[in-house]
Amino acid sequence: MKHYPHHLDLLPAVRASGTVRLPGSKSISNRILLLSALAEGTTRILDLLASDDTSVMLLALQKLGLDWKQEGESRNYVVQGANSSFPVHQADLFLGNAGTAIRPLTAALAAIGGDYTLHGVARMHERPIGDLVDALNAVGARIDYTGQPGYPPLHIQRGRIRAERMQVRGNVSSQFLTALLMAAPLIARDEDLTIEVIGELISKPYIEITLNLIQRFGVEVRRNGWQSFTVPAGQHYVSPREVQVEGDASSASYFLAAGAIAGGPVRVEGVGRDSIQGDVRFVEALQQMGATVDSGATWIEARSNGVLKALDADCNHIPDAAMTLAVAALYADGPSILRNIASWRVKETDRLNAMATELRKLGAEVEEGADYLRIVPPEQIRPAAIDTYDDHRMAMCFSLATLDGAARKGAAIRINDPKCVAKTFPDYFQAFAGIVQRRPADPQ
Repeated sequence: MKHYPHHLDLLPAVRASGTVRLPGSKSISNRILLLSALAEGTTRILDLLASDDTSVMLLALQKLGLDWKQEGESRNYVVQGANSSFPVHQADLFLGNAGTAIRPLTAALAAIGGDYTLHGVARMHERPIGDLVDALNAVGARIDYTGQPGYPPLHIQRGRIRAERMQVRGNVSSQFLTALLMAAPLIARDEDLTIEVIGELISKPYIEITLNLIQRFGVEVRRNGWQSFTVPAGQHYVSPREVQVEGDASSASYFLAAGAIAGGPVRVEGVGRDSIQGDVRFVEALQQMGATVDSGATWIEARSNGVLKALDADCNHIPDAAMTLAVAALYADGPSILRNIASWRVKETDRLNAMATELRKLGAEVEEGADYLRIVPPEQIRPAAIDTYDDHRMAMCFSLATLDGAARKGAAIRINDPKCVAKTFPDYFQAFAGIVQRRPADPQ
């Protein structure tokens, strides 16, 4: 894994072209790890993401008594399932800043029963989990807050969950519904369980990932649109024996945007039109901006020969990849608006505020609303030192501001705390360097 200095200086680049093999999807990796742990049988996982978020999940499963092994230096793992339980019933689990780990584990551990404490880094203790805890406690779980109510750290004790019906709000994070869906077979032992969504459900494509993987592990979920989901009683997870992790579609967005901004073609491998990830729809936004996008079953390629068009987009379905659009908007022919992104405020940082602050450093005029950003591109992108807020996506997004587009040239950019990319893509900056052609230094 790459060791980064306190900051990384990126020089301007005249063109982006080439091919990138993507790391595995974080969302798919951590879901598959937990499903494999809960399943009957042994699961071989191919191309698991190597990152901070998967590391904390692997270590948590190890503390819970799960037997898993890495195959040499590869990204393949073998997990021996515990068949709807965990061998260890008392554990203290550190989960970093991984929402994809703490939320599903909270639901699963509450359903299984035991004595568990779950905590993470300081930012994790600022990320809400109250809607999930309320939904579980309402049907007999015993989950207490050991810090600020509504947020981790949590103390889970043995409760007695009995439920034919549960309710959870859907407007803060789709991970709360994902957590309940993944734990549902552990709860619906004797009677069917229906999970109802209160209000609007955001980030629906992430629920599609969850449902797809649950089905792959042998559990049926009946759905009533996005309003309710019913898990018939008496089911349990069964290993599919072998499962492959797709390349990360959110990570693909940086390279595809680079192709759109700086000519291309840039191709990403490991994710394509057959993907189960909603963030592949990021390419629709690039096409609206005037980029040319081609794809196959396992690859996507982007290029552009003209000025990017301004965009007015509802980004609810691509919350992570939408951050990439915010930087691409610097190269557009007018003001762009990204709407329905309130969930940015409860991510690794308050991404709405962070993105507005850093875009302004580059000379953009930015209007920050409760759930939108309006971005007026500058006449010329300014050199700047970008703060990353311990947020991997901030670091990766702003590397794009070094690129020369048809409308305006990129600038020299300093990325502070570049090591934060280890959360999902430890080798990001090497991969980015591999597709860009740097601008020659100006003569003295």
